[in-house]
Amino acid sequence: MASLRDRLLGVTPTPPATSNSDGAPELAASNGTGNGNGNGARGRMAPATPQERLAKTFTPRRIEIEALSPVDQLKVDLHRRLVERLDLEVLERIADSTQLATQIRNAVADFLRSEATPLTQAEREDVIEQIVYEVTGLGPLEPFFRDPTISDILVNGPKDIYIERHGRLSRVPVSFRNDAHLMAIIDRIVSRVGRRVDESSPMVDARLPDGSRVNAIIPPLAIDGPVLSIRRFGAELAINQLVDNGSLTQEMVDLLAGCVQARLNVMISGGTGSGKTTLLNALSVFIPATERVVTIEDAAELRLQQEHVVRLETRPPNAEGKGQVVARDLVRNALRMRPDRIIVGEVRGPEALDMLQAMNTGHEGSLTTIHANSPRDALARVETMIQFANTSLPLRAIREQIASALEVVVQIARMSDGTRRVTSITEVTSMEGDIISMQEIFRYRRRGISADGQVIGSFEAVGVRPTFTERLHVAGIDLPASLFSAV
Repeated sequence: MASLRDRLLGVTPTPPATSNSDGAPELAASNGTGNGNGNGARGRMAPATPQERLAKTFTPRRIEIEALSPVDQLKVDLHRRLVERLDLEVLERIADSTQLATQIRNAVADFLRSEATPLTQAEREDVIEQIVYEVTGLGPLEPFFRDPTISDILVNGPKDIYIERHGRLSRVPVSFRNDAHLMAIIDRIVSRVGRRVDESSPMVDARLPDGSRVNAIIPPLAIDGPVLSIRRFGAELAINQLVDNGSLTQEMVDLLAGCVQARLNVMISGGTGSGKTTLLNALSVFIPATERVVTIEDAAELRLQQEHVVRLETRPPNAEGKGQVVARDLVRNALRMRPDRIIVGEVRGPEALDMLQAMNTGHEGSLTTIHANSPRDALARVETMIQFANTSLPLRAIREQIASALEVVVQIARMSDGTRRVTSITEVTSMEGDIISMQEIFRYRRRGISADGQVIGSFEAVGVRPTFTERLHVAGIDLPASLFSAV
C-alpha cells in the first residue's frame, strides 16, 4: 500500500524481491522469459563487480520531502475541486478586492455546505485565502512566499517544486495543474513590472513588490516545461543582526563602517545566494544622510537604508528588438545626476569600465557586488569585463585603473550548513610590476564540520594594518591598533 507521501508525489512502490528454493533473490524479467545463462526471471544474481561494490558505498543524498498532514491534505483536495468549479477568468475581472473576496467566500460556503466537509471556521477561512491567492497572488506558491523562513522557491515544471529554508533544500508536495497554469502565474508576475515572456523572449528577470528577484525561462529553452526561480528578500537585516547571526564580527563591522564613512570604494564578492545584497544593504546605513545615492540594477532589489536614493533599472528590448537600456547607459547617465555615490547592484559586463572611471573621477565611496570565488578572482573578473567593452587599452592600463579605483574587497560565502559568513576582507594596495598587490586584513578560518553538519571555524585578524588607515584618520575615524592584531 502506497503511503500518503508517495501518492502525493505519484511514486509507484517497488515490488518486494522474491527468492527461489535456494534462498537466492530472483530478478524480475520484463518479458517473463529467460535464457540458458541464468539471466532470466528465475536466474541467480550475478556476482557484483569491483566497480559495483564501490558504487554501493556511496549513497546519494535524497532531497527531503515535506509531507502534508491529513487536515492539510483535505484542504488541498477542497482547493483543487473549488478551482475546477469556479470560473477564475470571471473572478480576475473583478477589480475590487473586497468584492472579489466576498464572491469567493460565498462560493466556498455553498460548496462546503453541499459537501458536508468537517472543517473548522479557521480552516474554512484558510481555504478561502488559498482561492484568493489563486486569483490575485502566486497560486500554489503564495503560502511559501508568505513564510519568512523560506529564502528560495524553485519551480522545475508544474509538478516539481522545491523550497530552501534555513539553507536546506526540500521538496514540497504541491503542484500546478499544468504548464498553462504555471505560465499564467509567470505572466502575472512579469507583467506587473512591464516585462514579457513568450517564445520570442523566453527568458526574463523581474521583481516582486517586496523586492524579491524572479527569473523565468520557458520552452523551447526549458525542455521539461516552464521554470521559475524566486529569490526572496524577507525582513531587512541590520548590521548588528548579521553580527548576532555569526556572519562577521564587531571588529570587522567597525572596519567596514569606517571604510564606508571615509568614502573608500568597496566591492562585495561572493557566489549565488551568499548574501552579497544583504550585506550591501546593511552597510548602506553608514552612508551619511546628506549624500545623494544613485543605484543601478538589472532587477531592482536593493533597499538602502537612506532617504536620498535614486533607483535606476535596466530595460530589455521590446517585441521589435528596440528600446534596450543596459547598465552601461545608466552609469553614464548617473554621472549627470549629481551623485555623491554610485551603487551598481551587480557588475557583470562592460559597465565595469564606466564604474571604475566614475570611482576615479570624484565619485568615491561607491559600492558594488560581483560574482567571484575569492578577492583575487573578483579583480580578474573586473579585468575581463573591461575587455568586453571593446577597448584597446593594454592589460597594464586596465589593471592600473582597477588598482587605483578599488580599495577594499569583501568576500562572503555560503557554507555547507546554509550559514553565510564573511570569509575575507582584503585591501587592494597598489601595482607591483604587472600584478595588482593585495593584502588580507580579516579572514574566516574553517576548522571542520561537527557531527550535526555545522561548519566549525573562527574569525581572525591577520595582523596586517591596512595602508588606508591614514585616510580613515583624515575622515575623523580612528581605529585602535589592537583591532588588527593577530591573536
